Amino acid sequence: MPVKPQVLPRSSTLIERLNRLYAHFHSDDRVLIVINADPDAIASAMALKRLLWRRVGTVTIAHSNVIKRPDNLTMIKQVKLPLTRLGDIHVKEYSRLAIVDSQPRHIELCAGWAFHVVIDHHPLVTKDAPFLDVRPEYGATSSIMTEYLRAARIKPSRNLATALFYGIKTDTNNFVRQGQIEDMRAFRLLFPQVNQNLVRKIENSGITRAALKYFREALDRVKIRKEQAVVYMGRIDNPDTLVILADFFMAVDDINTSIVAGIFKDQLVVIFRVIGLRKNAGRHAVRAFGAYGSAGGHKAMARAEVPLAKLDQKLLAKEGNLERFIYRRIREGGRTEQLKSEGHHPAS
Repeated sequence: MPVKPQVLPRSSTLIERLNRLYAHFHSDDRVLIVINADPDAIASAMALKRLLWRRVGTVTIAHSNVIKRPDNLTMIKQVKLPLTRLGDIHVKEYSRLAIVDSQPRHIELCAGWAFHVVIDHHPLVTKDAPFLDVRPEYGATSSIMTEYLRAARIKPSRNLATALFYGIKTDTNNFVRQGQIEDMRAFRLLFPQVNQNLVRKIENSGITRAALKYFREALDRVKIRKEQAVVYMGRIDNPDTLVILADFFMAVDDINTSIVAGIFKDQLVVIFRVIGLRKNAGRHAVRAFGAYGSAGGHKAMARAEVPLAKLDQKLLAKEGNLERFIYRRIREGGRTEQLKSEGHHPAS
């Protein structure tokens, strides 16, 4: 008989949430924690592993993405976190599956896996796990995990505190993006334990020499209209490059919307960044590409991933067709988003 999903009520105290989490684990469990590795996910997985220390048999952290960003690689190395590639995992070897800073539907390799624990700060798309703690109003999953550590009366190690601090710092962009009082409280709680030299080392390792060619290409290809920068990069070696470029264009003084798209393997990946009270990157992504693949995110940042197999193959047959399709979908999605923000509801 399937277990009824346990969506935690907002009124739950920290102790109640912690006890409900612990109730899903046993001393002989072999636990697999799945992440799409970025600073917030890495820190959150470290925190969950610490919470389960001496409460389960073993804990393995596995990443679904190819980790190439220098800051991520530096962080993993400096906090001494052992990671396993998800593709090398035999899921039947584990009695408990957990995912943090993501949800099963976001990771193709997890299709068909029965997760027991989901802890995330992205909008809820999963309702079939026994334990769900999904709080999209939070700026970072690291803030949620800091609350769990506090409830367990666990003082994080210097490395764990630094990782959680950096996870909050990056996912809120120093609180420029979405964040709330709980994120600030976690940030302040962690601050005395943080190795600031390590934070600076991670932050200063953001770009490789190999990535410089993409900046040149992006500057040649970018289309800037009013306060929006949009660029299609064609095929890329690493989807993280799109994230770096989207953040790069947001640093231009009169740009408040940055959208960067590219093809990685067999998928179209589109990264959205916006600033503005009436703008919503998550809604823009869904309206532009939700009908073709997975899309969503927060008010200030979002992502869409579309399998090329789901697109009309005529778009791939002739050079330029796909690029025109992408710009058209971004334009139409943005127009719908603007009408929505102004109180209009266009017919579907």
